[in-house]
Amino acid sequence: MQLHDYVQYDGLGLAALVRQGQVSAVHLQACALQAIDAVNPRINAVIEHWPAEPGPFDAAAPFAGVPFLIKDIAVAMAGKKMEMGSRLAAGHAAAQDTFLMRQFCHAGLVTIGRTTTPEMAFATTTEAVLYGATRNPWNLSFSTGGSSGGAAAAVAAGIVPLAHATDAAGSIRVPAASTGLFGLKPSRGRVSNGPAMDEIFSGLGVQLGLSRSVRDSAALLDAVQGGMPGEPYITAAPGHNWLSQVDVPPGRLRIGVMRAASDGQRPDAETSQALDDCVRLLESLGHHVEEAAPSLGVSWEAFVLANARIWCANLVGWIDGMAQESGRVISRATLEPATLACYHYGQTVSAVEFVAALDVRNTVTRQAGAFFAHYDVLLSPTLPSLPWQLGRYGEGEESMDGFAWTARLFQHSPYTPLANVAGLPAMSLPLAMSGDGLPIGMQFMAGLGREGCLLQLAGQLERAAPWAQRRPAVWAGN
Repeated sequence: MQLHDYVQYDGLGLAALVRQGQVSAVHLQACALQAIDAVNPRINAVIEHWPAEPGPFDAAAPFAGVPFLIKDIAVAMAGKKMEMGSRLAAGHAAAQDTFLMRQFCHAGLVTIGRTTTPEMAFATTTEAVLYGATRNPWNLSFSTGGSSGGAAAAVAAGIVPLAHATDAAGSIRVPAASTGLFGLKPSRGRVSNGPAMDEIFSGLGVQLGLSRSVRDSAALLDAVQGGMPGEPYITAAPGHNWLSQVDVPPGRLRIGVMRAASDGQRPDAETSQALDDCVRLLESLGHHVEEAAPSLGVSWEAFVLANARIWCANLVGWIDGMAQESGRVISRATLEPATLACYHYGQTVSAVEFVAALDVRNTVTRQAGAFFAHYDVLLSPTLPSLPWQLGRYGEGEESMDGFAWTARLFQHSPYTPLANVAGLPAMSLPLAMSGDGLPIGMQFMAGLGREGCLLQLAGQLERAAPWAQRRPAVWAGN
C-alpha cells in the first residue's frame, strides 16, 4: 500500500483490509509514520511518535491494526510521556495505562504517538508554549481550534483516520468544525476516565475521538463505552451497537434551531448562510425545523462564573501535583500567563462558591432536560465565526485573571459549553465551506443518552451532503 492509497480509507476501511490479508498492520504503521514525516513539519500536530510494533490483537477487533494517536492529556499509556502541554510537566511519563487506553488497545488500535494540546487543555485553540502552535491544514495561518487541536490537524491532514480527543467545553467539536471533521461528544458517564479520575472538571469533561467518517466515531464509541469497577456512575449502554445506527433512518425529527448563542452572539455572515443551508437540507429530508431559544436558567455571566470556578478550582490540584512530582516552581517560567492566572483564581474559590457552581450546573441540566422533552435535536453553528488566525486568541492574556480567561474561551465558542454542563451528547458535522476554503461546522445536540438519534441523523446527513472527498491544502496523500 502506498501513502496515497492509505489516506483514502477511514479506520474501519483499513481494518477490513487487514482482516482480508490485503495489507499488514506493520505496513499501516509504516504509512502513518511516512505521513507524519510528510506533513507534520508544516502543521505541528504530532509531538512525539514511535515505531510501534503491533502487538497481538484480535483480528475481529473493529480497528484491527489501525494507526492511532492519543492526546497529550487525560489518557495515559504506560511508559509514554503525558505532559499536558505544559513546561511544568515536561518529561512526565505515565506509570500505567488508563482504563480507556486499554480499551483502545482491545479495539485493535495501534498507538504510534501523541498530539498537541493547549496547556492543561484550558483553551479552544492549540498554541501552547511547550511545543508551539498547531496549524490548520486548510490554511496554515489559522487555528485548528482546541483543545484537541493536534488530534484534529493530524486526522484532517491524513496522518491517521481517527485520533483520541477530549471535550470539557467543546474541545472535540470546536476542532472538528475548524478542520472539517466529524466530532462526537458522548453523554456524561458514557466513557471512563479511570482509574485516577472519576470525573474531569467535575463532570464537564468527556473523552472519545475525532474522525473523518461518522461510522468511525460510532464504532469507537462501541469499543470504549462502559467502565471499570468503582465508576461513580455509568450511562447505560443501549440494546444495540452504535455503528448499526449510522445506517438507520432517523424518522421525522423535531429540530430546534438556535441562531443567537446564549451570550447574545450571532453567527457571522458565512456561518449564518451555512446554517440556513443546513435548515433547508433538514427540511428536504422531512424533518420539522423551527426556531428555538433554550434557556440556561441562569444569566450568561452566572453560567461563565460557575464554569470558571469549577475549572480553576480543579486546576489547582493538578498543578500542585505536577509541581511536587517535577520539583519545579509554579511561576511564569513553568506556566503560561493565562494558566497561572487560572491557578491563582482557583485558589480563591471557597467551598461554598464551588458548591454554588455545582448548583448552577444542576439548574442548567434541568433546563436542558425540559427543552429536550419537546425537541429531539438542537441545531446551531458549532462556532459563531470562521477559525481565528493564530495569535488572536491569546491577545491580552497577560492582564487576565482566571474568570476573564474562561470568559474568553466561552466568547470564542459560546454554543458548545451547554452540552458539557448538562452532560448531553453533541456532535459537529462539516457541512459547509467558506468562500476562502475554511470549514464550517454545524452542531447538533440531543437529550441525555441519545447518541443513537445523533448518529442516525449524522449518517443521513453524511449521505445527503458528503464531505469525504474534500481535501485540505496540507494532505499526506498529495
